[in-house]
Amino acid sequence: MPDYETLRMDERLELQHAAARLRDEFKGVFGAETIQRFLTSSYNEFAPRARLKKFLGLFAERFARQRLTALARVEGHRSPDEPPILLFLCVHNAGRSQIALGWTQYLAGKRAIAWSGGMDPAEEQNPTVVEAMAEIGIDISSEFPKPWTDEVVRAADVIVTMGCGDACPIYPGKDYQDWDIPDLVGLSLEEMRPIRDDLGRRVRGLLENLHVLAETPARA
Repeated sequence: MPDYETLRMDERLELQHAAARLRDEFKGVFGAETIQRFLTSSYNEFAPRARLKKFLGLFAERFARQRLTALARVEGHRSPDEPPILLFLCVHNAGRSQIALGWTQYLAGKRAIAWSGGMDPAEEQNPTVVEAMAEIGIDISSEFPKPWTDEVVRAADVIVTMGCGDACPIYPGKDYQDWDIPDLVGLSLEEMRPIRDDLGRRVRGLLENLHVLAETPARA
C-alpha cells in the first residue's frame, strides 16, 4: 500500500476496505499480493494530481478493479458469453473519450463494456462535457480521467483512438479505429453539442456492427 506515514487514519481504513472488497471479487483468480500491488499502483497514479482528494480512494479502487478485470481476461479467465470491451482513448481522457464511453453505456447497456483512458490524464473531467451529456439524459459525472495501462489495452476487443496520434498504444491483431474528433478544451456548450451528437452516431454505428446495440437503451 502507499506509505502509511503519509496517510490519515480514515484513508488507511478506506484502502484496507477496498483491498478486502477486491480480494472477495477476485477470489480464486488473483492472490492478495497481486490485488495489493494493483491497488497501490492505482492509488499512486492518482495521488499526485487528484484535485478532489476525498474521492482518491474510490478512484483507486475503481481503477484497480478495471485493471484486474482486464488482466483476468488477458490471462484467459473469460467465458464465451462475456460482452466485448470497447476502449476509447484520447489525450486527456476528460472530453472526447468520456463522451464516447457515456454513449456506449447508454446505447449498449450490459451488452458491451466501455472503458476509456488518456495519454496525459487531466485532473478532472471537462465540466462542459458533463453538462452536454446531462442535457440528453446521460450521466457521466461519476467518471474520472485515467491513463491507459498495458493490461487494459490488451484486454480490449475494439480500440478507438481520438487525437493521441503515434502515442496511442498499438498491439497486433486488435480492431483499431481512429476517429477524427476535435479537442473539446475551451469549447462552449453550444459548440460542443454537434460533436457530442457526432460521437453518438459513431458509437451507434460501431455497436450496430458488433451486434451489441441494445433494443431499448437504458436511461442514464
